[in-house]
Amino acid sequence: MKKTLLIQGHPDSESFNFALYEAYKKGAIASGTDIKEIIVRDLVFNPNLQFGYRKRIELELDLLDSIEKIKWAEHLVLFYPVWWGSVPALFKGFIDRIFLPGIVFEKRENSVWWDKLLTGKTGHIISTLDQPAWYYWLNYGRPSYHAMKRMTLNFVGIKPVRTTTIGPIRLSKELYRTDWLKKVEKLGFEQK
Repeated sequence: MKKTLLIQGHPDSESFNFALYEAYKKGAIASGTDIKEIIVRDLVFNPNLQFGYRKRIELELDLLDSIEKIKWAEHLVLFYPVWWGSVPALFKGFIDRIFLPGIVFEKRENSVWWDKLLTGKTGHIISTLDQPAWYYWLNYGRPSYHAMKRMTLNFVGIKPVRTTTIGPIRLSKELYRTDWLKKVEKLGFEQK
């Protein structure tokens, strides 16, 4: 049985992004997958990495619990909207506060290189847009994916990382949304 961690990074629990999260979860549960969850908006923590990497600030209980869930998981599925080519501020703060040296990677002494502490895990990014996914890719080069997939998840050893981009959401019709909910539920069932 695969151990899967679902991480919801959208700050609005009534968003379509949350509905996609629930659809994936429903499919994963139906397949018998062992699931844990992190709903970032429900955590109590300071999202500001106040001193950068110069000085460590104490991690709140919710962040310590999140770190244990990340270490436990074999497969991580991240849900978030793409805002201004990136992720919501609270979700970015969550990543900043727990994707730290000694937790998910280790800096090598007197070297620019690092050791990846999350190797052997796989990932999937499911994000929503208010523009067509093809336009985001062709016109902007998908900056949020490069930041999250390559410069965050791959940086700490999570590979491969699949991506599913859904958009445009803002002007979408009920049939479009229903179709995507079914597709994402199937992804959850298949653990893709």
